Amino acid sequence: MTIRTVPLSCEIARPIFSLMIAFLPTDLATEPQLFQLRFFKILLALAWASGVALALIGFLFGQTVATGGWLETAAASIGPRAQAMAQVVGGLITLYPDVCIGGWYTLVFWAHSHVGLWLSLFALTVMVPRLITRDRATNALTVYLSRPLTSADYLLGKLGMIVGVLVALWTGPLLLGWFLSVVFAPDTDFIIYSFEPLLRALTFHGIALVALSAIALGVSAIGRTVRNTIPIWIGLWLILGFVAETPKAPEWLQRASFTRNLTETRQGLLRLDAALITASQSLPLIDARFAENLSRAGDKARASDFDGALMSLGVFVLISSFVFTRRLRPE
Repeated sequence: MTIRTVPLSCEIARPIFSLMIAFLPTDLATEPQLFQLRFFKILLALAWASGVALALIGFLFGQTVATGGWLETAAASIGPRAQAMAQVVGGLITLYPDVCIGGWYTLVFWAHSHVGLWLSLFALTVMVPRLITRDRATNALTVYLSRPLTSADYLLGKLGMIVGVLVALWTGPLLLGWFLSVVFAPDTDFIIYSFEPLLRALTFHGIALVALSAIALGVSAIGRTVRNTIPIWIGLWLILGFVAETPKAPEWLQRASFTRNLTETRQGLLRLDAALITASQSLPLIDARFAENLSRAGDKARASDFDGALMSLGVFVLISSFVFTRRLRPE
């Protein structure tokens, strides 16, 4: 199978490929444990730092808006006007906990999903050659499948490798951040009204995990060398994703980018648009211009092709599954 690209794509891919190769660990083919790689240690540190940051943001939010919290204490030292404003904020959260608390956690989980997804994509760039490509290049696949080991067992092992990494980089920090933020929350409203945004965030992660696992296995099964596999992965991720985000990109090209489809899925599931628009319409005593800005931000955050994005991700999974099941045989 020969992969050909237009000259512009080659010019775009060359510096990106060089940068990724320079940043990839040099012991890619010899180090048996992924988590012992320096590159993965950096990714894990960033991932769990984001989880701690999520917990800290939630803790600060809860302690600030709670009755007798930091906001009221600071306002009391400033003057009567500031104290009245602090009481208004506290009253809004008491009267509209679903809008305020639920909207706040929706925004936080939406931001964290960007961090988790990007860290996962960087991790998969290192993992893709280690999944099936290297086994095919060294004829290890023939040895594995000649033992009392079925193709299903082999795939489950590779899939477990991907799931373990994505959970460590995304799901784990997300759950840690949410748990710590609600454990130290001033009341149970923070648990109740943050739970639905958490479920939506976990649903998005589940869809992303299935799609990314299948695509990574499919790309890894295409090539027999790292030199072929990594450019294909980077082309699908960065180059096609960049082109699909251009304003004049046709619909078929947009759906051909799995990163653009994941973005649409995020917007449709986490419903940041609904949280912003509901806040602009429901909360009283807020400035009209501020309410209008919230409404406009909600319109921009609305998913424009949620169903199409889900269908496209399903097609990606089917095609990738066909590729790696066809390639998964002794050579």
